[in-house]
Amino acid sequence: MRYFIKFAYNGEKFHGWQSQPNAVSVQQEIEEALSIVMRLPVSVTGAGRTDAGVHAREMYAHFDTPFSIDNKDRLLLSLNRLLGKDIAIYDVIPVKEDAHARFDAYERTYKYFVTFEKTPFLYPYCWHSPSRLDIDKMNEAASTLLDVDDFTSFAKLHSDAKTNICDVRKAYWNIIDKDCDSSFLNLFNDGIVFTISADRFLRNMVRAIVGTLVDVGRGKLSLDNFKDIIVKKDRCSAGTSMPAHGLFLWEVKYKYL
Repeated sequence: MRYFIKFAYNGEKFHGWQSQPNAVSVQQEIEEALSIVMRLPVSVTGAGRTDAGVHAREMYAHFDTPFSIDNKDRLLLSLNRLLGKDIAIYDVIPVKEDAHARFDAYERTYKYFVTFEKTPFLYPYCWHSPSRLDIDKMNEAASTLLDVDDFTSFAKLHSDAKTNICDVRKAYWNIIDKDCDSSFLNLFNDGIVFTISADRFLRNMVRAIVGTLVDVGRGKLSLDNFKDIIVKKDRCSAGTSMPAHGLFLWEVKYKYL
């Protein structure tokens, strides 16, 4: 039997999603908890890989068992007790045996949060900009990403990606206001958020794009400069990679969920 799990995590204390030697990862924590509850070794395959410090509001992974899960509520309760406060399992969903959490996801959305106000309540979840940013210029530059297919300029150097081709479908900045329906966002008194959706993302891609757009917002880069960076296909020409703690994997979409 194959199952999907839907979950979220605070990435602050984890060295990313993927299991690795001598570092605590989200994948490792979930696999250990599932193995204890299921009483057999369990491995999970995630919808993607987030870097160290990156959060996930919505993430999926799949795992296999030799038997069906009859009491989902009891399983969820046991898993959440074992996993502690930094990971929350929301659902366990039976799927067809060839369903794949990574390859079947047709769209992923990330959000990057920026605050202009120093606040003790938000610092683990957003980047503090001490100066104002020109959101109109950043949106003008961000809109050009919809016409780009090769994102080499924003890809981590020496990664194992076979291609740097991505289909970016949304890329825009919004002002965060008090009318939003999220209690998390209501903690912002003065901030903005970048939203980007694509079929896939390269390692470090979103943080590199945000860093380059911030340079546009600061007036360090013009729209033509931004376009030139894309054309060069050279990571060294793009802006700095933004801190991980402002980035959230916000949504993952499947046709059958």
